[in-house]
Amino acid sequence: MVVQLCPAASRQPTVDIREAPPHSPLVPRPIPAPVSSGHTSTTDVPLYWCRYGEPGAPPLLVLHGGPGASHDYLLPQMLELAREHELIFYDQRGGGRSRTDDSAPITWRTHVADLDSVIAELGLEPPTVVGYSWGGLLALLHAIERAASGAILPAALALIDPAPLTRQYRAEFEGEFARRQGGPRIQEMRAELAASGLRERDPDAYRQRAFELSVAGYFADPAEARDLTPFRVVGRVQQSVWESLGDYDLVESLATVKVPAIFVHGREDPIPLVSSERGARAMDAPLVVLERCGHVPYVEQPAALFAALGEFLAARDASRR
Repeated sequence: MVVQLCPAASRQPTVDIREAPPHSPLVPRPIPAPVSSGHTSTTDVPLYWCRYGEPGAPPLLVLHGGPGASHDYLLPQMLELAREHELIFYDQRGGGRSRTDDSAPITWRTHVADLDSVIAELGLEPPTVVGYSWGGLLALLHAIERAASGAILPAALALIDPAPLTRQYRAEFEGEFARRQGGPRIQEMRAELAASGLRERDPDAYRQRAFELSVAGYFADPAEARDLTPFRVVGRVQQSVWESLGDYDLVESLATVKVPAIFVHGREDPIPLVSSERGARAMDAPLVVLERCGHVPYVEQPAALFAALGEFLAARDASRR
């Protein structure tokens, strides 16, 4: 089942739970402190984790993208889910506050094993997982491995613009993103920034805007690449994980993952929509297509995104009571 959501169909304002005062559009919104945080003790490398929301509410384990990034860039927007849930984030090995000097390659299997340990140590079994971008692919790799071994499957999977499910779709994504970044619109915006004098007037604001333009190709409208929390991707981690996947194709294996799931995908995401279409069919899961939306729905179409996730998660929470 494919559901198409247009902004006009979900015009209810998304309330900012932080109740922060107005801020400059040239700097990111502040990120509130978590309710609790720490580092894992059961993984080879200590992994940073944090919790937001009301303790005791239905928990959601949120997996960030990358690989080699950190959870921070999903904030504060994804805290909308903390209205009804306790959110648990962690920085995956090699990125953010889980960086390591260990020179051993970090592979997709490393991340799957870490995810198993995080779930067990934080008492989340069986987890309801929200995976964004690479985090969506990690959630699927983890579920496929659990299905193959006969282990307990996740309670549910909410997959937001998951990374490409095959190496072919990844190649298509890489080509499309490069095309957008090199296109006249973004190049014009770069030239405007260079000529603005902002670098001298406000170096912090200049760095923020330069970061936004470095990811503007992910957006349906590059001008919407604003109000973002900057992040860094550790290149060696990203490279080693993708190399470990080789010439991968997960679509056929997804039929073995018998769990409630939902795919949400921006119509204008540089990641091919057909990737999520095939994944949803393989898992017999609904696919929600967000119109006028690229790869960053929590910024581009938050009302439509959180409406789709809220309905899915409410049904899952009710079934587990």
